[in-house]
This record gives sequence, structure tokens and C-alpha cells, in this order.
Amino acid sequence: MARIPLDHGRSLHARALRAMSRRRLGTVIDPGLVAAHHPGVLYTMYATELGAGRWRKADPTLQALAVMRTAAVIGCTWCMDFGYWEYHHRGVDPAKLRAVPDWETSTVFTPLERAVLEYADAMTATPPTVTDELVERLRAELTDAQVVELTALISLENQRSRTNAAMGLTSQGFKDQCELPAAMATDAVGAARG
Repeated sequence: MARIPLDHGRSLHARALRAMSRRRLGTVIDPGLVAAHHPGVLYTMYATELGAGRWRKADPTLQALAVMRTAAVIGCTWCMDFGYWEYHHRGVDPAKLRAVPDWETSTVFTPLERAVLEYADAMTATPPTVTDELVERLRAELTDAQVVELTALISLENQRSRTNAAMGLTSQGFKDQCELPAAMATDAVGAARG
């Protein structure tokens, strides 16, 4: 599966990643194991994710749709799997998360949510196809800070998804944990935020 070995010894960086990942998520994440081959990349990715994890200007549902649509367009099953788990635990409607790949024919999205999904598509296209009209539709309902946050999330997800897809990383079964009984799921969320 992975195009770079995931088991690469007991370097200090790999050991720290394994310990932190197990504590926060209950398992070691494959993208971290790939990045641990290059400590500079690993630490930059960690700092970026730590910072992005604090962005809370946009509603979690809009964040989820922006991120997951980008992953779906690129075809990153790892990001779709982890994104479903993350946003499920942040309270986003699972029906919306499941409908992201087929958003154009789904009836579960509001007009604003549809505009965010369209924006993710336009930003992820090569070359990007974002129009002034699309941005103005977003700005009609969102603050400029929210538009900037969604733009940055889509950009970051492009990096994540393209990296993971290029490295051959696939789902690790995070979404499957969302079907656990409520008490077990609550424990998982607590461990992830821990």
C-alpha cells in the first residue's frame, strides 16, 4: 500500500510521533509515519496542523464540507476516512458527511453549504476555477475572516490529500469507530482531544 516504508526504525522522531499519536488518537497515523522519514517535514506538518486545529471562525459543518469535498475530489481515502471521524466527533450531521461525494444531487445541503462545496471544487481544480461571483456568494453570508479560513482549509486539504495519495496511503478505519456505542465514542473523542 504505502509507497514509503511505514516501519522505519526507532528514531527519536518516530518514537515521539508514535507516542503522541497513540495518546491522541488511539493509533499511529500513517501520514505521520511517512513524514517521520524527514524530521523537518514532520515538525512543519505538526505545527501547521496544530495551528489549523485552532481555527474556529467558520461553522464546523462548513469546515467539514470544505475539507472533505477537497479530499473526495483528489481521491484521498485516508483523508475521507479521518475527516469523517473528526467531524463526526465535532457534531457534524453524518448524513451531510456521507453525501459529500455526490453533493450536486443530494438534498441535504443548504444553499450556503452548496456554495462551500462548489468553492472546494473550484479551488481544487487544476487550474483553479474560482470566480468573483462564487466568492461574492460566500461573502454575502460569511465574514471575510470565515471566507479566508475556508480558503486556507481547502488549500491545506489539497496539500494533505495530494501528499497522502502520492504516498499510497489509504483508510485506517477511523470512520468505522463512529459506529461504536455512545459511551465508547465519547471515550474516543476525549482521548483525541487529550
